[in-house]
Amino acid sequence: MKRGSLLFALLLAIAAASANAKNVTDPDIPRQLPEKGPVSVAWTDPAEFSELRHSGNRWEAQRGNWVVQLAEYVQTRAAGSLQPGQQLHVTITDISRAGTYLPIAGPMHRDDVRYVTDLYPPRVTLNFQLRDAAGNVVSEGERKLRDSAFLMSSTSATNTDPLRYEKRMLDDWMRKEFGAKRS
Repeated sequence: MKRGSLLFALLLAIAAASANAKNVTDPDIPRQLPEKGPVSVAWTDPAEFSELRHSGNRWEAQRGNWVVQLAEYVQTRAAGSLQPGQQLHVTITDISRAGTYLPIAGPMHRDDVRYVTDLYPPRVTLNFQLRDAAGNVVSEGERKLRDSAFLMSSTSATNTDPLRYEKRMLDDWMRKEFGAKRS
C-alpha cells in the first residue's frame, strides 16, 4: 500500500513539473528583461529564431528558457564593460545554438539528443545602441555573431553549461565592442 502511494506521489510530482515547464515560445514569457542597471535586453519572437525554424526536433529545441538565460548573461556581463553613466540597449533578433537535433530514425538514434559538431556553430544576430552619460549615441548597429571555431577554443572540461559556446561567443563580442571588462 505504501509503495503504491509513493509511486502515485512521484507521478504527481513529475506531472506537476511537466505542467510548469516553460518553453521559449510561451506567450506568457515577456520579450525583455526587467530594467536593471545600465543594460537593457529584449528579443524578438523566438518562434522565428533559426534555432526553431531549422531544427530537426522543434519540440526539444524550444524547451527551457535559454533565450532568457542568454539575455540575462548579456545584461550581467555587459554592465561590467561599460563606462560610468553609459547605457546599452540590446535586442536579440536571431539565435542558432551550437549543434542541432537530427531527425534520424532507428533504434540506435534518438531525436532528443543535441549533436554538437563544427557543422553547426553558434550564431546570434543582435542590434545594439550604446549611449554615453549625456544620452548621446556612442555606437550602434547590427552584429551577426558566429563562432565557426567554437570546438577548437579552449573550454574547461568541467564546463557542462549547455549555453557555454553561445556565452563565450557573446563574451568575445562584448570584449571587442566595448573593451576589456573593468576590474
